[in-house]
Amino acid sequence: MTRTSTKHFTREKLLDQGVAMIMERGYHGTGLQELLAGVGVPKGSFYNYFASKEEFCAEAIGHYIEPFIQLLEGHLARPGRDALAALKGYFGELIGELERRGYKGGCLLGNLIGEIGDTNEVCLAALRGAVHRYRDALERGLARAQREGTVRVDLEAGAMADLLADAWQGALLRMKVEQSTRPLEACIGGLLDGYFRA
Repeated sequence: MTRTSTKHFTREKLLDQGVAMIMERGYHGTGLQELLAGVGVPKGSFYNYFASKEEFCAEAIGHYIEPFIQLLEGHLARPGRDALAALKGYFGELIGELERRGYKGGCLLGNLIGEIGDTNEVCLAALRGAVHRYRDALERGLARAQREGTVRVDLEAGAMADLLADAWQGALLRMKVEQSTRPLEACIGGLLDGYFRA
C-alpha cells in the first residue's frame, strides 16, 4: 500500500470508529484519545488526519449518511420494482436493522442536531448538507412514484419528502423511548400506505 492509500485507509477507519462512538456517546462524549486507541493509531496523531474535532465530526456526518443514500438508491434501482415498493422495502430494511440492534442509536443526524444543534457552525453546515442530500434522495423516489401513478400528485414530491424525513426522525426518537419499532412502522405505514397514496 502506498503512503497515500494507507493514510486514506486509516482515515476511513477513524471515521468508522468515530461514527460508532458518536452514536453511542454523542459528540461531547467522544474523546480523541479513545478514538485513536480504538483504531490503533498512535496517540497525538489525530491532526495528521483532521484539522479539528469539529472538522472530524463534519466528515463523520457525511461518512454516516452516504450508505443510507446508497441503500435507498439501490432499492430504487432494482429491476421490476416500482418506486413506492422500493421506498417501503428500504424503510422495512432500516426498521429490521434497528430491531436487531435493540432500538439503539437511532439516527446520528437527529442525535447530533439534538446535542449540538446550532452551537457549532462547522457541524451544523455538515448536518444541513446531509439532511438535504437524504431528503433529495427521498424526493427523487417519490417523484418517480408520482410518475408511476402510485403516489398522489396534488402534493409536491419535495413537500412529501420533507414530511417523510421529519416524521421518520420523530419516529426514531419515539422508538428509543418505547423500545419498539411500532412508531417507525406507524410512520411509514401512515405515509407510504396512507397519506401519500394515489
